[in-house]
Amino acid sequence: MSENLVSDYLVVGAGAMGMAFTDVLITETDATVTIVDRHARPGGHWNDAYPFVRLHQPSSFYGVNSRALGGDQKDLVGWNAGLYELASGGEVVAYFEEVMNQYFLPSGRVNYRPMSEYLGNGVLRSLVSGAETELQASKTVDATYMNVSVPSTSPPRYQVDEGVNCMPPNGLATIAEAPDGYVVVGGGKTAIDSCLWLLSNDVEPDSIRWIVPRDQWMLDRAYIQPGPEFVDRVMLRQAETMEIVASSTSIDEMFDELLDRGVLLQLDPRVRPTMYRCCTVTTSEMDQLRRIENVIRLGRVRRIGTDSIELEGGQIPTTDQTVHIDCTSDGLAKRPVEPVFEGDHIRLQTVRTCQQAFSAAFVAHVEATEADEATKNEVCAVVPHPNDTLDWVRTTLENTLNSVKWNSDPGLKEWLIDARLDGFGRLRGRSDRTSSQEELLRRIVAATPDALRNLDAYLREGRSEQP
Repeated sequence: MSENLVSDYLVVGAGAMGMAFTDVLITETDATVTIVDRHARPGGHWNDAYPFVRLHQPSSFYGVNSRALGGDQKDLVGWNAGLYELASGGEVVAYFEEVMNQYFLPSGRVNYRPMSEYLGNGVLRSLVSGAETELQASKTVDATYMNVSVPSTSPPRYQVDEGVNCMPPNGLATIAEAPDGYVVVGGGKTAIDSCLWLLSNDVEPDSIRWIVPRDQWMLDRAYIQPGPEFVDRVMLRQAETMEIVASSTSIDEMFDELLDRGVLLQLDPRVRPTMYRCCTVTTSEMDQLRRIENVIRLGRVRRIGTDSIELEGGQIPTTDQTVHIDCTSDGLAKRPVEPVFEGDHIRLQTVRTCQQAFSAAFVAHVEATEADEATKNEVCAVVPHPNDTLDWVRTTLENTLNSVKWNSDPGLKEWLIDARLDGFGRLRGRSDRTSSQEELLRRIVAATPDALRNLDAYLREGRSEQP
């Protein structure tokens, strides 16, 4: 051992969750923190993301609680025009580096160890020099448990024969000559980004084939917006959602109505989605995606050869001059639920679905203000990432139960109202609500009990039918 350190907390991972947790912890306590991460810069998987990646949610809902991400401006051009900005991957990495260099390190209470790994038992090792450091920490915070992966660091989940041109989305920006065509493999956010990037670069829709193993339910980004001008719209969507669920008599009827009212979106009106992963799109983006008519729904890819692609449900032709874009890594893996607080160990997990940064900040606040472990775990009930249609039911139920619980506690409610990362808490806590907003809030509150009963019944029914 070449060095000995002492910190109150060891945070493993300098991605969004590790940074958001540390930010609240050093803001609300006098704790010292050591952060260890394998990357050279803060930001976690954003360091490995494809160059055209952007947040799918407004920048206002991301980052750390103490410092805004972006300029709180609306996009003036493009398919997100009129809505609040979506930070690019480069902007996210630069932002986290700024947080580290302008707040964390100058505080004198954060020790940052980039290009290093945690070996366990309090031992850190530099990936550059190999030097090991022994750290004595009262608590260890695992900010890597959610296991975010991106295509550039994850091999394809299928066989790729020699001579096949298969690349992660990162490779698209390096293409120097137009290929025979493009095959996008995957039905999630990364695949959507790749399709939109190709279309924005004037690739003809007929030159794109899109392999979609499962269609997904999507959310209209226009109803997930910060800013006072969107308050009525956002609250109306919340009220409509609760009322639809509350008045429904079956899960199929509920989803039909959610679709008819635009609460949920689908790519092809002829194909019922079976996947839900919190993906947001604008109506303009959806219009663009629907220009791609050659959507292949034959299950997952098993093998890509130089002249054919084998899928679970059949085979399609290809060529060795076709670019195949692998978008199959799971950026929102559904991890087993573990206690967030367990002795001297904290496992950062989502307590609001698909809101990693908010969740980590909330967990840090609970750690800073509550001593009893059982109470902390009760307050921080985990809402795992969704995967299928039934998970929309589950996450809506669990999010609502958490929200009711938090808002019944005056201290937590006050924190939520002031939290930058919780754009929804400010809607509930505003003292200057208009009469129309008061009426929308009344509708939400009135519909919630029946909605919760139906969601619980649908979830039980759905689970009983699963193999």
